[in-house]
Amino acid sequence: MAEPAKRPWYAEHADRYIATGGEDGHDWNGRPTLLLTTRGRRSGENHTTPLIYGRDGDNYLLVASQGGAPKHPSWYLNLVADPEVGLQVRDRVMTARAHTADADEKRRLWPVMTAIHPDYDVYQTKTDREIPLVVVEPVTP
Repeated sequence: MAEPAKRPWYAEHADRYIATGGEDGHDWNGRPTLLLTTRGRRSGENHTTPLIYGRDGDNYLLVASQGGAPKHPSWYLNLVADPEVGLQVRDRVMTARAHTADADEKRRLWPVMTAIHPDYDVYQTKTDREIPLVVVEPVTP
């Protein structure tokens, strides 16, 4: 009999976040996190991922770094395929629309994110791909 697949660490993080309205999980190693829910581009199933975030006015900022891996993270590929996403920030649940920052937006917003998580600059040196910065605009208040 095959062993059940091990759940990724972030699934347990998301479970705790949801169960506690973000009381357990919003602050991760001194950084704010939210839950991003995307629709799988192949499966059509919803996938929830905890991510470090920043703010630009009412918008949320995310970095698709995957630690400097050579490929984009699945959550990013999913939101490129379907930019309608779900967010949970603490106990606030909302729908939103995501887009990849253009060059001017990224130039302005990248320092916001590196102030929160300086390793993003290190991750960019580890990969040949341009690490995307994502702007997520809430649709529901």
